[in-house]
Amino acid sequence: MSKIVIYTTRICPYCIRAKQLLQRKNAAFEEISVDCDEVSMQTMMELSGRRTVPQIFIDDLHVGGYEDLAALDACGELDPLL
Repeated sequence: MSKIVIYTTRICPYCIRAKQLLQRKNAAFEEISVDCDEVSMQTMMELSGRRTVPQIFIDDLHVGGYEDLAALDACGELDPLL
């Protein structure tokens, strides 16, 4: 089973969609909220090179945001990663 980490905020609709997509796939994930956590936000930015949420990682692969995750799913490349 792959290790999935998703950096989120509470009010982000794309974060909610990303979590729902992963839940539909029965994929367990670790959620790290960066709302009021500057250290986690800095870590996310260092790992991804991006400031926006969600940022999704599967094992050591930086998938990107929700649209990147959905694109992988649409072309059949997400399931093998999970």
